[in-house]
Amino acid sequence: MRMLAQEDENDDGAEVNWEDQQRINSFSKLNARLKALEERITGLKQEKEALDDLSTELELADEDQLVMYRVGEAFLHIPHPRALKRLERDQAELDKDLATLVASSEDIEKEMKELKVTLYSKFGRAINLDE
Repeated sequence: MRMLAQEDENDDGAEVNWEDQQRINSFSKLNARLKALEERITGLKQEKEALDDLSTELELADEDQLVMYRVGEAFLHIPHPRALKRLERDQAELDKDLATLVASSEDIEKEMKELKVTLYSKFGRAINLDE
């Protein structure tokens, strides 16, 4: 434990009004949403890596062989050309979803920065919005 400096002890001059509390609540909700988006983005990036690896494997596979391709929770035997088309479609859809999530994440971060500026300007070191 450490002792507070003299100037920090009397740093309770700013009152929290209703608008400030709404800003703090909004920041908290945005922070939770950002964490969820970051987890989802991480999952999609891992899935993208798996699809890229699968693409490499399919390039090396024999075109006459049936390929086991995952559809939902099941694996189906499908012809090689059809598996390639399906893979391309899945990769395009994944890229689109990933771009959407990244854009949403950037919007949330921008909104959080605006709230930080407003709240820190009023409360200074009396509020902690960083992790």
